[in-house]
This record gives sequence, C-alpha cells and structure tokens, in this order.
Amino acid sequence: MKHQGDPRISLAFLQRAGEVVELIGSEVYGQFEAEAQKRLAARDLDDWPILASALAFGCPIWTEDTDFFGCGVPIWTSDRVEIFLQQSSTAF
Repeated sequence: MKHQGDPRISLAFLQRAGEVVELIGSEVYGQFEAEAQKRLAARDLDDWPILASALAFGCPIWTEDTDFFGCGVPIWTSDRVEIFLQQSSTAF
C-alpha cells in the first residue's frame, strides 16, 4: 500500500524528532551484544543493536517486527501504543 501525503510534513517531523532524540553509540549497548545475539540467534541477527539497547536501558521495544517477540523484553506494537496513549490522554 502506498501512502500519500505531503513530504514536507514528514521532513518537518523528522527534524523536530532530531531535537528530542539522542543517538547512542556502541559504547552504551556494546556490552549487551553477546546476550542480544544469543536471544536473536534463530531470527534476524542484524537486529541485535536494537535489543542490546533495550537491555542496556531496561526499556521495551516499539516494533512491528515479529523477530523480537519472545526475546525477553517487553514488545509494544503500534496498535498497543495507540491504545495506551488514548487511555493516558483521557486520564488527565
């Protein structure tokens, strides 16, 4: 399915996201490389830096990639995040 939309809006969003997102390097997640690769061995090993980052920060992963399911960290899909955000916005 092809999405239609104004690319300027997407670019503006990415620029704003860059203001609040901090890139991290392997010095942060590198110590978790072996564990992440072990957990993803039967799946997509190219995904190990994402899992290693989640392990380093003790946080969940937001993804639609089923390779992460069952890897030992909480996984949030977009539909679950949307429900969470909707519930959170009505709580205030």
